[in-house]
Amino acid sequence: MDVSFLLCLFGCQGSDGELKVEKDGVSDSESKVDSGVPEVPVPADDTPEVLNKALSGLSSRWKNWWVRGILTLAMISFFFFIIYLGPMVLMMIVLCVQIKCFQEIITIGYSVYHSYHLPWFRTLSWYFLLCVNYFFYGETVTDYFFTLVQREEPLRILSKYHRFISFALYLTGFCMFVLSLVKKHYRLQFYMFGWTHVTLLIVVTQSHLIIHNLFEGMIWFIVPISCVICNDIMAYMFGFFFGRTPLIKLSPKKTWEGFIGGFFATIVFGIMLSYVMAGCRYFVCPVEFNNDSNSFQVDCEPPELFQLQDYALPGILESVTGWTTVRLYPFQIHSIALSSFASIVGPFGGFFASGFKRAFKIKDFANTIPGHGGIMDRFDCQYLMATFVNVYIASFIRGPNPSKVIQQLLALRVDQQLHIFNSLKAHLTEKGLLPALEEATA
Repeated sequence: MDVSFLLCLFGCQGSDGELKVEKDGVSDSESKVDSGVPEVPVPADDTPEVLNKALSGLSSRWKNWWVRGILTLAMISFFFFIIYLGPMVLMMIVLCVQIKCFQEIITIGYSVYHSYHLPWFRTLSWYFLLCVNYFFYGETVTDYFFTLVQREEPLRILSKYHRFISFALYLTGFCMFVLSLVKKHYRLQFYMFGWTHVTLLIVVTQSHLIIHNLFEGMIWFIVPISCVICNDIMAYMFGFFFGRTPLIKLSPKKTWEGFIGGFFATIVFGIMLSYVMAGCRYFVCPVEFNNDSNSFQVDCEPPELFQLQDYALPGILESVTGWTTVRLYPFQIHSIALSSFASIVGPFGGFFASGFKRAFKIKDFANTIPGHGGIMDRFDCQYLMATFVNVYIASFIRGPNPSKVIQQLLALRVDQQLHIFNSLKAHLTEKGLLPALEEATA
């Protein structure tokens, strides 16, 4: 889950142990099985010359450790800077990372099959990316900034016919693909058509969910991403120093020691980070458009989820600590679920990416970040995490939103509004609530 520069650590940190593996992580037997798959050219080492000179006296193991560590600290610092700039900048960064991840995966496909001279492959891939982004971002703008859309006539028209326009754009690309089919390459062209669409599903759809999480409040964006980063770093550290037992064949350098150490460290980190952030309105309030100031704002009365409450401790903990109750934010309890997913299930996004890279005999998706690989290498776990957070919010957190209902009501015709008003009045009267409300008002 990685946001390059800022989220560059967002994905899985690669290896977390020092177990001996075959060259490029691919065994001889696997090479024979996959011998029919064209190899992707291996990018040259692009570690900055300054670091190469400073670390020239170290072994390759420790040199890689220092390179990764230095650049990780730099990326974390940049992440803090981007958070300071606000949610809209974060959304733009997510879009940039999405495009770069898409480019890295499509480039692998092109590198493997470019010798076949498939017509329009890259052009159509980027066109479909444009179409899918137009659809998702249009849906997001209409959903979260309904008042702004209804106020501006061009936006209102685009919003009204948004899905039809999106379908027409996709249909154009579909027809272009059919027209590009070449008799001797039918099967390969359909392979690449599927390649593009699966990439869109993995990258674009889930990056769209990241933005949805961000709209719920920056805490739903920062805490999950930070938990993945923490798990990556701590799993790498525990595996580097204590790793002895292999975890999974797909990623031979992963160890059980790193996996377990990363889990406990991530749980503690998630609880602590949640406590710090839950008390700040800037992080917990949803992103909304203010009609009066014509700008986006992050300000609200913190909901109950982000208000300190007293919780009774179980008897065992009470006997150990001597406390009968403890004051926590309810969000801290939810953070345990987020941290657990980040450290137990999240790494499977990295294992999936490892399997993909081994299938094409490559070490990294690209060499964008020295010691780390490509942006996709940093973001693989984050995509899985983003989907979980979105589902978690929808299932356990989000309730009916009165402001959105009112926005939709105001967009109706006057006669429709009156009909809803009379229906609601009759319902409240039948329930015996309306007289009480009228008496309270009087």
